[in-house]
Amino acid sequence: MGIRCCGEKMDAEIQKYLEKYQQRSEKNKEMKEKDPLSPPSAQKPRDEEQQATQIQAWWRGTLVRRTLLHAALCASVIQRWWRRVQAQRREERRRAVLEAYARQKWAAVRLQSWVRMWRVRLRYLRLLQATRIIQLYWRWHSCHTSGFFQGRYELTANQLGLELEIFLGSQICRITECIPFPIKH
Repeated sequence: MGIRCCGEKMDAEIQKYLEKYQQRSEKNKEMKEKDPLSPPSAQKPRDEEQQATQIQAWWRGTLVRRTLLHAALCASVIQRWWRRVQAQRREERRRAVLEAYARQKWAAVRLQSWVRMWRVRLRYLRLLQATRIIQLYWRWHSCHTSGFFQGRYELTANQLGLELEIFLGSQICRITECIPFPIKH
């Protein structure tokens, strides 16, 4: 009727338990034998059949206790395993929730940055358009209020030849003139 359980550790625990039980039962027997108040009929020698029955009862009790101890230890092992599995599942769920939260947070931050970028870009484009308009009007005004001219001349013995170009904004005026010198004799 050998009961095998979860290894040497279990067998050592069972062996310890059996030793403690045997020590207790021996102490109880010694106490009964030493007890002077016990009635004389309790100390009568028993016949072999009663002694065999007592040994069988003790052995059966030992087997039952061993079986119960084995069942309790196996139940303890199963409970520890199940608690570990539950803790792992809780950790996985916690991690999944944390990842989902982080993903949502990241998406919100990304959207916010896109919207900010879009608004800054619109503001920049408006400023760029305003700058172009201001530059256009400034160039037109400066060209109309102050013009410049270019020219060349050619001097000969009896005349002066001039070619002038005057720029006033978008208008160009060209003057070509030959001026004769008065000759004094």
